[in-house]
Amino acid sequence: MSSLAPSAPAAPEVGAQRDVALIDLVDRLLAGGVVLAGDITLAIADIDLVYVGLRALISSVGAAERAGVALPR
Repeated sequence: MSSLAPSAPAAPEVGAQRDVALIDLVDRLLAGGVVLAGDITLAIADIDLVYVGLRALISSVGAAERAGVALPR
């Protein structure tokens, strides 16, 4: 007589998509914080004319205080 063991739940597919509400995504980003960084250089004939650098930290106040970021009062 063979006994059937309960089967383990199936592993999610590697390429499976998961629906995430926009509010959940924003909540996750603000809870942990996100750093945006980028550089743009406008050049003509290998001569740099305009350089724009972007550095931004997007975070909730609570997450920033826990990370030790100095906030204006």
